[in-house]
Amino acid sequence: MDFLKDHTLAVYSAAWCPDCQRLERWMKEKQVSHEQVQIDQDEGAAEKLEQETGKQAIPFILVDGKKWVRGYHKEERTRFSESTLLTELREAVA
Repeated sequence: MDFLKDHTLAVYSAAWCPDCQRLERWMKEKQVSHEQVQIDQDEGAAEKLEQETGKQAIPFILVDGKKWVRGYHKEERTRFSESTLLTELREAVA
């Protein structure tokens, strides 16, 4: 994940969210540095996510404070695709 090393990633999630737990496990396994933003604990986080993405779904990753990347893939049976996530992250930092 060298292409992410000079970028700031903030993962908007919640402890009760299975998709968020799945993304967190993947990020730890891949040693992707990131900050957790708990939408149910950090004041204004849920509102910021919804205002900027138009979505109420989580997890979402805010890249460099500018571009949003979804951390779930509802079109996949497992609700997660590493290749889709990496493609979207590469586009966000390009």
